[in-house]
Amino acid sequence: MLLKLLALCLFTFLIYVPIAEARIRHYKWEVKYEYKSPDCYKKLVITINGKSPGPTILAQEGDTVIVEVTNKLLLENLAIHWHGIRQIGTPWSDGTEGVTQCPVVPGDTFKYEFKVDRAGTYLYHAHYGMQRESGLYGSIRVSVPDNFTEPFAYDYDRSIILTDWYHKSTYEQATGLSSNPFVWVGEPQSLLIQGKGKFNCSSSSLTADTCNTSNPECSPYAITVIPGKTYRLRVASLTALSALSFQLEGHNMTVVEADGHYVEPFVVKNLFIYSGETYSVIIKADQDPSRNYWMTTNVVGRPPNTTQGLGFLNYYPNHPRRSPPTVPPTGPIWNDAAPRLAQSRAIKAHHDFIVTPPTTSDRTIVFLNTQNRINGYVHWSVNNVSFTLPHTPYLTALKNKLHHVFSQTPPPEGYDFVNYDIYNVSKNPNATTSNAIYRLGFNTTVDIILQNANTLNVNNSETHPWHLHGHDFWVLGYGDGKFDMNKDPKNYNLVNPIMKNTVPLHPYGWTAIRFKANNPGAWLFHCHIEAHFYLGMGVVFEEGIDKVGELPSSVMGCGETKGFGKP
Repeated sequence: MLLKLLALCLFTFLIYVPIAEARIRHYKWEVKYEYKSPDCYKKLVITINGKSPGPTILAQEGDTVIVEVTNKLLLENLAIHWHGIRQIGTPWSDGTEGVTQCPVVPGDTFKYEFKVDRAGTYLYHAHYGMQRESGLYGSIRVSVPDNFTEPFAYDYDRSIILTDWYHKSTYEQATGLSSNPFVWVGEPQSLLIQGKGKFNCSSSSLTADTCNTSNPECSPYAITVIPGKTYRLRVASLTALSALSFQLEGHNMTVVEADGHYVEPFVVKNLFIYSGETYSVIIKADQDPSRNYWMTTNVVGRPPNTTQGLGFLNYYPNHPRRSPPTVPPTGPIWNDAAPRLAQSRAIKAHHDFIVTPPTTSDRTIVFLNTQNRINGYVHWSVNNVSFTLPHTPYLTALKNKLHHVFSQTPPPEGYDFVNYDIYNVSKNPNATTSNAIYRLGFNTTVDIILQNANTLNVNNSETHPWHLHGHDFWVLGYGDGKFDMNKDPKNYNLVNPIMKNTVPLHPYGWTAIRFKANNPGAWLFHCHIEAHFYLGMGVVFEEGIDKVGELPSSVMGCGETKGFGKP
């Protein structure tokens, strides 16, 4: 009888133990232009509910996020991409204008709804034209499930986003890029740490109402720390152009997460970070607590014509605006590529969280990254093809079998490996444009080899951060020079490769990645440098389109989808 009573009590206990349920995180945003002075220079900035960066989205793994976005830009369309969120089952919420949706027109409200299926550090940003660099961006922080222990300990969690900042509007920049003769956007005027920087207002004849260094909007960003405590600092980059190095004066950083995946920990003094990447580093507030310390970021990979971004690591109870007594530390040498490549190679999956890749692939596609000319105009290209978006978004066109709205000629899967000289300006820099896509067999394993080369300028090869929508991929390896299809795959890391969604392609080098084409939809893969993608540096993958559910009418309304989904 006693045993029966105990069993009944245990059964009752199990029934009524509260189980953490997935929640709905609901946000309502108004997006509009406002005059702001993020680096002390006053200009129009795109804000979300009055702020740039926008609100941080906080959620727990398994939650559903709903964001209702109202476009109050008056004269400009809008789309927002949820960078790093794979959109499993909701490809129409990826937020990529021309690929997964029609843009949100002024005055309209669009509802994005998606599940955050994995804990980690992610981003959101505009994905319409070159709108991202106008200030429409923010953080997504997804916490682990209840009762899950991460492979590192910390007391507090903080986030920052690094960006570069231009004073010219995106319209001025796009006009120059689309002109003949070509007008390059140039180097950014400032580097921002969490939306704050400092432009030298005395460097040009600017009036106080245009540029004012005493404006509190551009006071240095400060992270306050309690002496003796340990901090997880989530560092992300959404630069329009620049590769960056990030430093904390007097403090080492232990890298523990990259793009939502745990890293076998390693220590750095300089964290190299490329546009679209996110990292978590562990820092200990174990220095002299009587002062503050510099937080700096500077450009690498390009001539340093932009002053470094400055912030404070504020040791409580010092005043958060109290300047450190030292000179800000300089970052690494801008044109030394070796330590950048070494960091890329050092990032491996944590030994307790290895996701083993398939040992072989079903298909290998090589993407030669080049700068070209088309009818005298400068473009960026992949295998001598410069990408253009159709008027009808791919997802809707594919789902409704509107095959005539984009080219059906398969794009090239390689280049002239034997004869192409990656170290010199191409003898024939001419390219073509196309809106054709790569069709991938569903659930197949695909290898992508990114191959860098010389630009149209002598002795110049640029860094390209490539971002894949809808997937994470295994980073199999990096190399210098031209990829050798017979030799280099033998050196792939198939033991503990890190999984990421954004990866750098280093100058005159190659990067090899592998992914499973197992997420039904149409997915963009592109260089995350704004001007490069604007000029054609991207491709689209289609996979399992027949498995995509019914598309919401809200993603239609442009091109040949006008009237679709309406009675």
